Amino acid sequence: MKKTKTSNYLILLLLLFFIVTPIATVFLRAIIIDGRLNFSQAVQLIFTKENLLTIKNSLLLGILVVIFASLIATPLGFIFTKSRLAKYKWLEIIFMIPFMTPPYILSMGWILFCQKRGLFQQIFPATGNFSEKFFSLFGLVMVMSLHIFPFMTNIIKNSIGNISANMDESAKISGAGLGYRLRKIIFPLLTGNYAIGMLLVFIKTLSEYGTPATIGRRIGFIVFTTDIHRYATVAPISFGKAASLSSILVIICMIMRMVQNRVTEKNTYNLVGQKSARTKDMNHPVIFDVLAVIYLVILIIFSIGIPYFSIIATSLINLRGYGLKAGNFTGKHYVDLFQNRSAAKRALITSFGLGAATAIICAIIGTFIVVSLYRQGKWKKYLENIAILPEMIPNIVFVIGLMIFWNKIYNVMPLYNTLGFMVLVYSVMFLPFTIQYVSSSFLQMGDNLIQAAKISGASRAYTFRKVILPLIAPSISSAAMMTFIISFRELVASSIISPPNVMTVSTFITSEFEQGSVSVGMAMAVVCVLITTSLLIIINVLNNRRNIK
Repeated sequence: MKKTKTSNYLILLLLLFFIVTPIATVFLRAIIIDGRLNFSQAVQLIFTKENLLTIKNSLLLGILVVIFASLIATPLGFIFTKSRLAKYKWLEIIFMIPFMTPPYILSMGWILFCQKRGLFQQIFPATGNFSEKFFSLFGLVMVMSLHIFPFMTNIIKNSIGNISANMDESAKISGAGLGYRLRKIIFPLLTGNYAIGMLLVFIKTLSEYGTPATIGRRIGFIVFTTDIHRYATVAPISFGKAASLSSILVIICMIMRMVQNRVTEKNTYNLVGQKSARTKDMNHPVIFDVLAVIYLVILIIFSIGIPYFSIIATSLINLRGYGLKAGNFTGKHYVDLFQNRSAAKRALITSFGLGAATAIICAIIGTFIVVSLYRQGKWKKYLENIAILPEMIPNIVFVIGLMIFWNKIYNVMPLYNTLGFMVLVYSVMFLPFTIQYVSSSFLQMGDNLIQAAKISGASRAYTFRKVILPLIAPSISSAAMMTFIISFRELVASSIISPPNVMTVSTFITSEFEQGSVSVGMAMAVVCVLITTSLLIIINVLNNRRNIK
């Protein structure tokens, strides 16, 4: 019992120091002016004309992305559940590609396609400057929606799949047409889950940095994340202003999450597990399937085809001035990435090192937290809630909090502005992934084997080594691989906290893109996507084999 309390206090101390304190630092930095608490002046600084425009732009962008993503995802959800195409499960995997691709890479693909003398104008010269109309709020919303719609699709698909066919058939027997059944039965049952998806998409949009940083800056559309990044990285640096905007962003996100929880409690219907519940495809004419195929093809072209074509084609172009002409293609840009002293090779090595270190640290600490809190009641609930706070807070806000806090204690712990600090930030940010993976596996395991080991006189260390660890090892490895993937391509933290002359894959890509060496940057983007996609395929294959066993 004494060991249990000691481990609980140790976990609490670590979480308070590495998670709670940095978040609290953001709020304190926003209201402490000239060394004193000054709420009135803090409010005046927050609600300046410039900041009000940023808040307005962010909220407008969030609302528009929710609308566009819903318009894209809703038909897709019905196609994947109620059409004759629902049996082709590989389609669902294809439509996860946009969501798994770093948004800044998708954005760069669209920029290369639509910019002046871009790929679109080279392929269709008669269209003039039509493609340049993409650089507008509509283009920004479209790209962000094309990245986030798979998330909304998955929520809608699962909701539709849980609706019993009995309700629909009862209405049909009563003479109700398809339109009436959709309007009076299907859509009302989807309202709760759609509201949850809508709120989550809104939060993700407000937290996104990559697309606003690439497309938004080009059109002068400033949002929370780009403004916070500017205050924290561009001279004159102002952590106070960055903290003020971060505080507003956190408050908005937390309010939306509270609303989401409220909606979940009040508007989610219990449609699973009913005695007579069963699902069945809707009867519809073949023309609906024809239209579904057309819709899927168009969506694949816009969400995957255009950005990936632009990225791959640009990475192979020798001289950009000649564009898409025979004989103007080369693989030298890929060779340049792996030269002995190239910045690209150093960036790859740095990202691999950061990803591996983060994955190992998160696996060890996350597993320790989950196993230590086994059967701890309230301790487990409270400590796990603190541990997953980084997942609820926008990454850029959390990075700002860690920067301010560790900068303040630099004289005591001189870790700030080093590679070690990058590992620390990554580990704290992505710890929730490991905790959730391992916790889910631990709960499914049950406690019969653990209790049997205790009765047999096994120590806690022996029980963990011989019973628990072999059973949760697959989840730990999956969590580690996912952590590696996310860390490997992370942009916002790398762009803010990288020490001088240190580049990661993401910062290398954005730097080459901004400096005009677009082909080399896109070659790196292709390598990044290939590495992360290959690892995701490996994870899925291993999980499928595990489920079969």
